[in-house]
Amino acid sequence: MTRKNEQIILAKRPQGIPNMDTFEFKQTDIPEPEKNEVLVRTLYVSVDPYMRGRMREGKSYVTPFPLGEVITGGVIGEVIQSKADEFNEGDIVIGHLGWQEFSTARSNEIRSIDPDAAPISTHLGILGMPGLTAYFGLLDIGQPKEGETVVVSGAAGAVGSTAGQIAKIKGARVVGIAGTNEKIAYLKEQLGFDEAINYKTENSIKSALKQACPEGVDVYFDNVGGEISDAVISQFNTFARMPVCGAISSYNNTEPDLGPRIQPQLIKTRALVKGFLIGDYSSQYKEGARDLGRWLREGKLTYEENIVEGFHQIPSAFIGLFRGENIGKQLVKVADRNRS
Repeated sequence: MTRKNEQIILAKRPQGIPNMDTFEFKQTDIPEPEKNEVLVRTLYVSVDPYMRGRMREGKSYVTPFPLGEVITGGVIGEVIQSKADEFNEGDIVIGHLGWQEFSTARSNEIRSIDPDAAPISTHLGILGMPGLTAYFGLLDIGQPKEGETVVVSGAAGAVGSTAGQIAKIKGARVVGIAGTNEKIAYLKEQLGFDEAINYKTENSIKSALKQACPEGVDVYFDNVGGEISDAVISQFNTFARMPVCGAISSYNNTEPDLGPRIQPQLIKTRALVKGFLIGDYSSQYKEGARDLGRWLREGKLTYEENIVEGFHQIPSAFIGLFRGENIGKQLVKVADRNRS
């Protein structure tokens, strides 16, 4: 029997948290690469919170996923057939490809990665988009200084855990916010955060922040938005900086997200609040990757990966992001690399 190409398509636009009905599995023929294309067998798939926004209709900073088509995201794969001079069979590549077992890609849509420099999965995590997001958001917008207090929400995720560690490298005092005791222990015992707050067990997140940040907050790396961010902003020092990376607390809302009016607080503190996208720094990726790689080799950075195995586990791994199931980077391993 000829092998087919398994795909995952967006079956309908979710209301609230996506469920399995949001997705549909489909089988097609394995595509044939054309000139200047390669055929890539998927090894790892990245699932990321921002993808929830692409499941909505309406204008945003990125085009919504079309209904009835293959969902796309970060993928690491192996070239199994090449009609492009830049790539050979067996090359390990990374690109923005489909949730499918096999993809064709033009040579300018992928790039090679060195499988011997670090585990290949790290290029979807600490050495990839999440690590670079933490690096540029914290250092360009947050600009933490030695002795300042940095608060990170979503601190046990791939971006937050890296942002907090970079803040420690820069000499800051770091407070992380997460949602389980396991994550709190991870932040303090493995990553070296100075304090960590379990927002699900605190009666008052504002009181917990006052205790954890007795000298106020100088930098807030915001991954979640919502009531947590309202509480952190109330603790801002003069000239505080707030890189706004994500707002996962509202991604599945079915009604508009309302909160306190923050303008008086921002005027009083003269704080800087700036949203950003990793693509804003595309011309500086090499600089960021160089520093992240060096810190990783020197043992100044560490990382955690939550890897589930099996192509059919991709939707459930994605849904799990919104239940707070992962520590570190959430990945799905689809296949083993061919080492023959």
